[in-house]
Amino acid sequence: MAVAMASCGSISGVYANLNAIEKISISSSVLFRGSFGLDPVQRICLVPKRLAFSESTIIPKASSTAAVEDGSSQDTAVPTPKVIIDLDSDPEATVVEVTFGDRLGALLDTMSALKNLGLNVVKANVYLDSSGKHNKLCITHASTGRKVKDPELLEAIRLTIINNLMEFHPESSSQLAMGEAFGAFQPNQKVLDVDIATHIHVYDDGPEQSLLCVETADRPGLIVDLVKIITEINIDVISGEFDTEGLLAKAKFHVSYKNKALIKPLQQVLANSLRYYLRRPTTEESSF
Repeated sequence: MAVAMASCGSISGVYANLNAIEKISISSSVLFRGSFGLDPVQRICLVPKRLAFSESTIIPKASSTAAVEDGSSQDTAVPTPKVIIDLDSDPEATVVEVTFGDRLGALLDTMSALKNLGLNVVKANVYLDSSGKHNKLCITHASTGRKVKDPELLEAIRLTIINNLMEFHPESSSQLAMGEAFGAFQPNQKVLDVDIATHIHVYDDGPEQSLLCVETADRPGLIVDLVKIITEINIDVISGEFDTEGLLAKAKFHVSYKNKALIKPLQQVLANSLRYYLRRPTTEESSF
């Protein structure tokens, strides 16, 4: 069921680099232009922090063996947390979907944290299926009412939601890549082998765009890294979806080059560039 949310207000000073995105004409269908102007080596500085939670959520703060609302014991198997950021399905808002089995409450604390990023939750609904309870939020800029496009702000949304999951449901950290550094429980599988986990494919998707699919080990700043690599080789990102599924990150981007689908040689250049960057040893920069 849909619930109309009151305006969340705005905070003074959202990310300075939003200007680069806001200068794009509203009529343009491109979210991120080629030559984005960001150094692909630079890491986004978004450090998860501990957040205070209200008592309005449905699920009480969980221990390693969480209790359900009626007080009975839950199955000790921890479900895979999922955070989906969708720029395709709604032309007016960025859609965020959060799933963690049937353990999530109303996410009121998450909405409050998003308000602190200068965002409005204009609509929220919940639906159930065999995989659990899905909380879906439609998000816009509080100052402009427009959908969120800036990759750094999209990454901030993702990390804020994951941080809230680990704070309010500590057992989720055993299924998240960030749990190794910030969670109450270490990931059972530890960090995935990047070489094994990384898969990159580019498909034809009509005369005007191609579909880029990336699957790799999750890490903070990944949305920004992917967009910077794509735009550094003058490829435009038209729209996309970014999914965090436990330790894995899965991205789908519709991309184009000069308003045309990517030819085969350019598809190979794009795939090789992403593969090289994602598989690079993380100690490469710090070793100097």
